[in-house]
Parts: sequence; C-alpha cells; structure tokens
Amino acid sequence: MSTGSGKAEFWRGARSTPTMIIAIAPFGLLFGALAADNGFSVVEATLMSALVYGGASQIVGVELFGQRAAPWMIVLSIFIVNTRSILYSAAAGRLIGSWPTARKALAFFLLVDLQYAESEREAEGGRRLTFAWYMGVALPIYLTWIAEAAIGAAFGRLITDPHALGLDFLVPIYFLSLVMGFRRRANWLPVVAASSVGSMLAYVTVGSPWHVTIGGLAGILLAAAMPVPRYAEPGRG
Repeated sequence: MSTGSGKAEFWRGARSTPTMIIAIAPFGLLFGALAADNGFSVVEATLMSALVYGGASQIVGVELFGQRAAPWMIVLSIFIVNTRSILYSAAAGRLIGSWPTARKALAFFLLVDLQYAESEREAEGGRRLTFAWYMGVALPIYLTWIAEAAIGAAFGRLITDPHALGLDFLVPIYFLSLVMGFRRRANWLPVVAASSVGSMLAYVTVGSPWHVTIGGLAGILLAAAMPVPRYAEPGRG
C-alpha cells in the first residue's frame, strides 16, 4: 500500500470516530472521577487507562481497590470482565490474519468494544481491513479515553458522589446499543436471550463479575449449536 493510499485509509477510519468519541467521553470522565474517589492520583488513573484500556473492567478494578480488596481479586476481576476480548480477538483474527505479528499485537491491544463493532461493519460491507484504516479508528478512541480519564481524575474530587450523577447507567445503555447493532444477523434473538438469561442467573447465584463470562458462554454455546450462514470474506467471491 502506498503512503498516499495509507493516509487516505487512515483518515477514512478517523472520520467515522466523532460519534464514537462522544459516546465514550462520559465513560472516561466517570472512570477518572471514580478513580479519584477511590484514592487514585491523576497520574495513576491516566496510566491505568493507557495500559489496561479495558473500559468497564477499569471501573470494576478501581471500585475493588477502594474497597481494599486483595490484589489477586482485583486482577482476577479485571481479567474476568475482559474475557469478552478473547471472543473479539477470535472474531477479528480472521480479518487481520495476514498482518505482520507486531501489527496484529497492536491491533489486539486496541480491540475494544467499539473497535470490534466497527471492524465487523467494515468487513460485512465487503471491504478488506487495512492497518491504516484500523489505526484511524483506534487512535482517536484510545487517546480520547486517556484524556477523559485524566480530566475526570483531575476534577473528580469536586464530585462528592459520582454515582449520584447517574453516569454509571450509561454503561448498560452503551453495551445494549452495540448488541442492537447486530440485530439483523441470523439467530440474533435466541443467542442474545440465552446470554441474557445466563448472565442474570449467574448474577443472582454466583455474583459479579462472573456473570459477564457465564452469560457470554451461554450465548456462545447456543450459537455453536445453531450454525448460521457465513458471509463471504472481504476480497473473495
């Protein structure tokens, strides 16, 4: 790919991010405010967003930190909430399998919910995923997340109770919007129903954060039992 076409692909990806940036901004601010409320400094909150880059799992982590939970419990909880990234990587791997190892590693690090959904839409549109396009989408989201976390942590102490603002309610709304984006896929409703029921049952029996993984597994098991037609891979007839 030439430098010119690479730049064009990067900016084509970047142009799709404004609405996504608006969507994640409250989460970044919320995380920063919660981090400050649980004893994190601005630097610590910013570094966690830059290195963990896990969205909801970061919120779980800072909440457990504030409750003085054991370190192993904090790490395990973050891992459990982020297990959905394993599924994202498995799905995205088929689209970027020809990329060099270093590029794939970077792509998987930046593979958050919005990036996964946008990559799936790109592939379903019959377009091949290019590294330049991928980074055009990923970098604005990543940098915004870090900046919002820093701002939230810097001014979060001015908010005595972040939960009182109701911003944490945006988390389920956010994930619901992602799920609804795939509603036209075959067997979407039974798979979502199985995942939802499994997650709710796990929440009342096993507890958080295990319900995230168990709900996901319930959906996967049903999807595996109900094979659906595969769309053609980009670039193939």
